[in-house]
Amino acid sequence: MRALVFLLLVTLASAKIYQRCEWARILKANGMDGYHGYSLANWVCLSKWESDYNTRATNHNTDGSTDYGIFQINSRWWCNDGRTSTSNACHIQCSQLLTDDVSVAINCAKRVVRDPSGIGAWVAWRRHCENRDLSSYVSGCGL
Repeated sequence: MRALVFLLLVTLASAKIYQRCEWARILKANGMDGYHGYSLANWVCLSKWESDYNTRATNHNTDGSTDYGIFQINSRWWCNDGRTSTSNACHIQCSQLLTDDVSVAINCAKRVVRDPSGIGAWVAWRRHCENRDLSSYVSGCGL
């Protein structure tokens, strides 16, 4: 029984950290290239600077909220972590954003970008991607 618990904890602690082109291919396969007017390079840049392509990334904010997963989706507005007062606009548990099944994260990111702030809802995108040549984020990926 202890061995089973240990293996479960090791599995939960491990993260899927994507390589740039691998992540770009997954985003493209999930309809993110051109989604809501944003190129694939925008999405790859955003997730590079938000999480370094890490599915298990978390960040605790000064307002008491937490950002979760590869897109750093915020618990105040988009998901429920059971601690933060939330709008839960994606109708998901924040823990669902920390799995290797990135479909939940991608679907929630699609919901976020439909908000009036668009992709600008992500601070890292505004700081590192907006109004820049992003071609290097997808170059050499064969897309």
